[in-house]
Parts: sequence; C-alpha cells; structure tokens
Amino acid sequence: MPSGQQARAQAAAIRRGLQAPPGQGGGEDGPGAPPAPSDRVLALFGGHRLSPAQRRIAQYMIDHLTEAAFLSITDLAERVGVSQPSVTRFATSLGYSGFPALREALQPIALSAVAGVPGAAEEVRRNELQAAVDAEIENLEALRRLVADPGQILDVGRELAGSVPLTVLGLRISVSLAEYFAYAARRIHPDVRLVTRGGSVAYDALLQSREAGGTWVLAFAMPRHANETLAALRTARRTGLRVALITDLTLGPLVDEADVTLTAGTGSRLVFDSYAAPGVLSASVLQAMADANPERTQLRLEGYEQAAEQHDFFLDD
Repeated sequence: MPSGQQARAQAAAIRRGLQAPPGQGGGEDGPGAPPAPSDRVLALFGGHRLSPAQRRIAQYMIDHLTEAAFLSITDLAERVGVSQPSVTRFATSLGYSGFPALREALQPIALSAVAGVPGAAEEVRRNELQAAVDAEIENLEALRRLVADPGQILDVGRELAGSVPLTVLGLRISVSLAEYFAYAARRIHPDVRLVTRGGSVAYDALLQSREAGGTWVLAFAMPRHANETLAALRTARRTGLRVALITDLTLGPLVDEADVTLTAGTGSRLVFDSYAAPGVLSASVLQAMADANPERTQLRLEGYEQAAEQHDFFLDD
C-alpha cells in the first residue's frame, strides 16, 4: 500500500492529468524500444481536457488495463464509482462514438501487455468471449430503448400482415434471418414468399408478388451489405412494392431505398457476426403481425397444432 506521501503525489498527478503505473512508463527500455502499454493508453487520453470524474475513469483504465479493456460499461462504471452516462461522455470526449469503440481501441493494447505472461493469454481469451456477450447485451439494451415506443413496430406489423402475398428477402449472410422470419410468418399469414437469391431470381419473385396483389416486402440486410441486396430493393420499389428494412445501420443507400427502417446492432467481436438483437427485433415484428389480425392468427395456429398432433411432428413432452 502506498505511503501517505506517495498517495498525495499520485492524487496530484491525477489532478494535473494522468500517470502511468510505477515502472511502466517513460520509455525505460531505451530509445527505439516500443512504447509501454501504459504509455500507449496515456497517448489515447493525452491532449484532452477531462473532468475529475473522467480522470478517475482514465486512471482506472491505466491501472487495470487488462481488466478494463474487457469490461462492460455497467461493470466499469460500478468499479470506478461513476454513472454509465459518465463513461459514455468520457469516450465521446476522446473522439470515439461510444464506450464500445474506446474498448476496441484498448483491447489490442491490453493483449500486448499480457503477451508472454504465463496463463494470461487464456484469461484474455475468456475475457474476449465475455466482451462479445457484453456487446450483445448493449445491442439488446439499445433495442429495448427502441421498443419503449412500440408504435413503429406495430405499424410495420399491421402493414406486413395486410400484404398478401408477403415477400421476405434476405441475401448472403442475411439468409438465416429471412428464413427464420418466413418460417414463423407462415404460421400466421396465408401467403409468405421467401427470396434468398439475387439477380433475375429476385426480380421474377418480386414482380410475381406484386402482380399477385402484394404490397410490401420485408428485407434483411446485415453486414457486409451486398450490392445485390441494394439492387433487389430498387427492383421492389420499381415494381410498386413498399419496403420495410431490418438492418444495423441508420444511414446509407439501403436505407434510402426503404419506406421504413428498423435497426438493431450486430455483434462483431467474434470471427463471425452474431445477431441477438436482430433476432429479437424480428420476433417483435412477428408479434406485431399476429396482433394485427388476431382472429386469423388464432385459426392458423390452431390448424398447425392439429396437423402436428395428427402427424407426430414433435417429440412428446
């Protein structure tokens, strides 16, 4: 534990700005040596005017780098003793879009700090997986804020329920979300048409849907966003279909082609993206469709249950 004099010196340093942990800064390995991890963190924070609360956050990150780089915003705020909005303001004051972006910048530095330390790499790996889950929780929290006013989702569900046929489109990485939605929607809607191929196949399917009386297409577009998805949306608009888009972005050419856009963040911390929030958003739209026509929903669900019992579709409970 530091002496009273050392504690006062550290407090003074934090008031002036920030400091590296003893023995970890200052380029001690001589000229030409790579900067110490603490110095790299200080470089992220340097040149910015920080409030006292923000300096506490920064100092905690310096002192506990390998831990802080993998904490959720909730855990970091609790450990520093500040509010979550304070952590968000700290990240944005440094020029980041939010805390997740700052954390992404810190993680390579944290990994370099534990390189060569026995057992540390495995611990960091576990933390990486936890960080991926934490990021998905943040995506779900953002979705929760979106559905605090469910009016837009209810409106979309009502429009999709009234479109007969209803076209569901998802290409490349978005196929899985489109297939899930179409599979479930067929339980409550009389004519759902799934499009998972672009080009002339998509064009023919969209044109036929419109000629059969369809008014809407629900499109999924997850990153990386494919040019053929944009082409399909433009085709849908030209045929007279209106477009409801579920995506992760609020701007861009795909959004420009949509009549209504619902957004949900994707998890991007693992080798392949994960879709917890888009999946919940899809289920919410399905719920809105079911609520828009409860009599039809009830009749169709009862019909499927009876068919399932007659043909033993499922294992006994």
